[in-house]
Amino acid sequence: MATTTKIQPRALVRASGGPRYAVALAVDALGTGLLRPFLLLYGVTVLRLSASATGIAMTVGVVVGLVCMPAVGRWLDRGARSTVVAASMLVRVLGVALLLAAPAGHVWLFATAALFLGIGNQAWPAAHAALVATVAHGRERDAALAGGRALRNAGLGAGALLATACLAGGTTALQALAAVTGLAYLAAAALAWSVHLHTHPAATPATDRAGGPAPRMRALLAANVIYAFCLNVPEIALPLILVTQLHASPVWSAAIFVANTVLVVTLQVPVTVLMSRFPRRSVLAIAGVVLAASYFGFLAATSLGHGWGAPAVAAVSLVCTIGEIIYAGSATALVTALAPAHLLGRALARFQLSTGFGLAVSPAVITALASHGSAALWGSLAAATLLSASAVATEKDQGTRLSGCCRRARAGS
Repeated sequence: MATTTKIQPRALVRASGGPRYAVALAVDALGTGLLRPFLLLYGVTVLRLSASATGIAMTVGVVVGLVCMPAVGRWLDRGARSTVVAASMLVRVLGVALLLAAPAGHVWLFATAALFLGIGNQAWPAAHAALVATVAHGRERDAALAGGRALRNAGLGAGALLATACLAGGTTALQALAAVTGLAYLAAAALAWSVHLHTHPAATPATDRAGGPAPRMRALLAANVIYAFCLNVPEIALPLILVTQLHASPVWSAAIFVANTVLVVTLQVPVTVLMSRFPRRSVLAIAGVVLAASYFGFLAATSLGHGWGAPAVAAVSLVCTIGEIIYAGSATALVTALAPAHLLGRALARFQLSTGFGLAVSPAVITALASHGSAALWGSLAAATLLSASAVATEKDQGTRLSGCCRRARAGS
């Protein structure tokens, strides 16, 4: 059992890639917060596209972004680090430029812009995790990954608030938001690239050259698809239940979303450090149990009906957010601990594929289950999450022969 170590702020910044890289993360997150929630509005109000065409273009962008992940993984495994992070930001600059250049009614330019934005959004998490894993190790690396997530959520929240304040300006304001977003991505790319971090690929063991199996993470990747549903619960499931079933004011949905963001920003690092006394695999299983408990809590809360139902759902959402925080602090950390150095990029790319797939299918699954009632929605999510937690807890870490450093990293998993 590992002991808990106190992570100093300066050490956390250093483990995250240094001050310039931390600023790059903040600027990138701010830019994403400015545009991402309002990309649909941009297509509908600025480019005069139909809502269905806009939605399809955005979905295609996300899916094709996921298809590019294997190439990102191979690039990372060739030693690139800050270059891949900068590229994930630059490709979004191109996406924003296409948005600004697209004339009204031109769906293909908007679809191409959404494609580049999707590629950048999908490539960034794996590239960032690989960079952090190169400059930090062990529990310090886990805290740095958690700190990056907290910083990103803060930037996304601030960007979304700024964008909301500017929406009254109409079409001109949305175009200005897009331009500012492009400049933010460009500045972030320059800062990330200036870190100049590259690593020499580790020697590939003979078993891998012969086509031997990678570390067994199939159950982890499959379970992660279900775990990722929790990230869309505050944005999709709860507003849907509150408005359509409990007939509550939309203010409740907004309050839950704000509370979720604030808790993630303030608690992600402390909770991750606190849970570092336990093996990472056990922590990820615990996250599944907490999430399943919250789903059962939502089922009980919705049975209260109009009146007490909305406050009860808001209270249970705090438990769900704690489960999300525990999950986010342990999942990527477990992948980086299990993967051999020469396969780190591909392992992180596969993990991002599973996360992205879960996020892509969860809106359709959640809405389909919700149409059959609260019991179908929350009961199914709870059962699937408990099954995933069980698979994570019981999977054995075997397969590829690891180097000594990898075995030491695995010891804490």
